[in-house]
Amino acid sequence: MQRERITDHVLVFRSDQYAQVTAGVVLTREGAVLIDTLLYPEETLLIRRYVEDGMGSEVKFVINTHFHADHTTGTCFFPGAQVISHKLCREMLEGRGRESLRQMKENASEFAPVEVVLPDVTFDDEMTLEFGGTTFKLRRSPGHSPDSIVCLLEDEEVLFAADSVMPIPYFVDGSYADFVASLNKLLERDYENIVQGHGEIILRGEAPEKLASDLRYLSKLGEAVKVALDNGREDVENQVSLAHCGKSHVLLHGLVQQLHQHNIRALVSQYRDDSERESFG
Repeated sequence: MQRERITDHVLVFRSDQYAQVTAGVVLTREGAVLIDTLLYPEETLLIRRYVEDGMGSEVKFVINTHFHADHTTGTCFFPGAQVISHKLCREMLEGRGRESLRQMKENASEFAPVEVVLPDVTFDDEMTLEFGGTTFKLRRSPGHSPDSIVCLLEDEEVLFAADSVMPIPYFVDGSYADFVASLNKLLERDYENIVQGHGEIILRGEAPEKLASDLRYLSKLGEAVKVALDNGREDVENQVSLAHCGKSHVLLHGLVQQLHQHNIRALVSQYRDDSERESFG
């Protein structure tokens, strides 16, 4: 696991075991706030040990940015913390989250001690947490998933964007249109840093271009898939390359190619569903 300090009291932990997924720790005078956990218990427990033994603090709040297991599995290792999320996250953890964990336990013994933790506090569109002299602005940011949120440290201008910002936009469990709207919303403000849900931290000078490049990717992807379908092509995945959409295949150690293919399939399905709805009025 990699650890990076981006301000005096803000740290980012990046997994070595799963898709460079990230978690953030914000240290305050009253305790720590953990923004997401990592997938494997071993790595999340290392974060807890670092906060408690290395920093002499304790995690008082855990913010779940969305229900996906790679961001929530470790919540149970902070039993004294209050958990915050969007209201849909709580609902999805109760249903799909429990089923996902059941399957994970069947396939890997390291998940045996993990339990689903349902958030204590939920919100609809926006929420402000004032804690230990730090202001956390939480806002819904759907696209990657319906329950996705972002968290802005207002004084630091550090945005924990979770999977609303990744090396490649990924909307298989969410909505293409929502993703476009959420990225446009993020462009309305400048940030000192953007912490992606996976991958490297985006620095101030890189942030506007990173968000713009994600929007270009979505635009080119949408146009190319539509053209391929209009031309009657069945092999759409082979007609819409990652390079055509402006992304490098080496990101996330090559995982982006697989994510791109999943995006194409999801968009093809969406376009066909929309076409059928139009046909039936």
